[in-house]
Amino acid sequence: MDKVKCECGHVNPYGTYLCESCGKPLIEDTNKLANMRYEGVARRSQTYQRTVVDKIWNFFSSVKVGIWIIVAILLASSLGTIFPQEIYIPPGENPTVYYEQEYGILGKLYYQLGFHNLYRSWWYILLIASLGISLVICSLDRVVPLYRALKTQRVTRHEGFLKRQRLFLETKKITDISEELTKAEKLLKERRYKIRKENGNILAEKGRFSRWGPYVNHIGLIIFLIGGMLRFFPGMYLDEYIWVREGEEEVINGTDGEYFLRNNEFIMELYDEEEEEHYAEAIERAGGVIVRNYQTNATLLKRTNEGTVGSETELQEVKQSEIRVNQPLTFDGFSLYQVDYKLNELSTFTFRLESETADEDLSDMEFKVDLNDPQNVYEFDNGYRIEIREYFPNFTFNEDREPTTINRIPDNPAIVFEVFTPDMDPEEETGELSLIGIQMNEHLNPDGDAHDHTIRFTDAEMVDVTGLTVRKDNTLPFIIVGGIIFMIGLVQGSYWFHRRIWLQERDGTLLVAGHANKNWHGLKKDFLYLSEHTEIDIPIDQTEAKTSEQSDSQKGGE
Repeated sequence: MDKVKCECGHVNPYGTYLCESCGKPLIEDTNKLANMRYEGVARRSQTYQRTVVDKIWNFFSSVKVGIWIIVAILLASSLGTIFPQEIYIPPGENPTVYYEQEYGILGKLYYQLGFHNLYRSWWYILLIASLGISLVICSLDRVVPLYRALKTQRVTRHEGFLKRQRLFLETKKITDISEELTKAEKLLKERRYKIRKENGNILAEKGRFSRWGPYVNHIGLIIFLIGGMLRFFPGMYLDEYIWVREGEEEVINGTDGEYFLRNNEFIMELYDEEEEEHYAEAIERAGGVIVRNYQTNATLLKRTNEGTVGSETELQEVKQSEIRVNQPLTFDGFSLYQVDYKLNELSTFTFRLESETADEDLSDMEFKVDLNDPQNVYEFDNGYRIEIREYFPNFTFNEDREPTTINRIPDNPAIVFEVFTPDMDPEEETGELSLIGIQMNEHLNPDGDAHDHTIRFTDAEMVDVTGLTVRKDNTLPFIIVGGIIFMIGLVQGSYWFHRRIWLQERDGTLLVAGHANKNWHGLKKDFLYLSEHTEIDIPIDQTEAKTSEQSDSQKGGE
């Protein structure tokens, strides 16, 4: 497609509506006013439509397509809020079972469709990427030709260009045009216009930078989207959850086993009505209990050895910290936030083996079972041996009435023990089986014979557990920078506007024209200021004149 050369000598790209230099209309148009959107320049999407690249470019350069992509993202995002995302279900829960148990058939369908992990799905990421591509192409399709047109615009514009501006005046009433132009130049400088002169003609321009506001917005959004998409790359974003029992150490997720956390003590402090008189009314409304503070006194530990096979992990204390709500423990880009707790979780059970016969004394045969890490075998000096055949931390029955566990948290522990006496061979004989749990002690011998021994529950130890969120976000700088740039563009495009005033002399006639990308009232006030101090009249608003003519013609018809 050949370029178009204007009579002023400027070569314009094919499809240009107004010459970028002098403004002469290059395409026949029946409209009385010039289409000044993007200065009448040719956009690639409206010019080239032949190749596959052209069609892709034209598709993503459409504002309507961009809006529909945003609508699709909003609808998709709303689907992810119907039920909790996988990262927000209780720790240790199996999502395959959890969604169906909690939400029925809809929860099962929600999981099968992949909505439980929606924001990391390939199609959601594809939608975000499509929005970014649309923003880039939309911006390039408009900002490049707009920049070229504004940069190459001449002071002296074609008469057809001036006459087709919204504000236009042609007058011969002025006595000395040169003198009035000199006055106008001084007055416009007072109004902070930038003045350019050519052959006695004047172009007064102000606020051109506001034209780039929408494209600065786009740059901010693109950077913001890049920051959001970087969250799906390993090492850029982490949002994990750990439970740490008092007195225990847990590896901190996302640190590749380098850092550990020891829970020295979990503290929950309550307001006392007698001590806190100012909160007495609030305490009464809350039923007598208001928590003042959730706190975990913790020790951060770091692995000092490389963890070679067969060697025990050596940990070095890094620092002590008091983790409170909104007061995280921070280290090496990670932050640990206090978000949850559990008081009095079952920790250990103490059992005693008793004989059902009077000729055997087993009073000293007590043993403890760690409910979070039970041993498989408990051996005694007198030759007795107790094995754990099955362990159900959170005991229940499934649909087939078979024993199972809901999760690995010992909320309702049940244990199947097998007792071997000194005269029995564990490899050849079957011991005495018992199922023991909370308020449950059943013999499981298949032949139905009575047991000679019974395992009895004697004591339980409990421990407080703290729930911490492990967070690392290397994408925040991108999101913050993108947000700041977006706000700059928003202010830039909202509170300033681009104004231009052309004053040209043609054979004793003064041509006055004005254009604003918005806020025409402000431009008219500037013309009013000129008219009050010079002989230059206020130009006519041709849109209002056209409306008035139509009204008069309608009245004449009546």
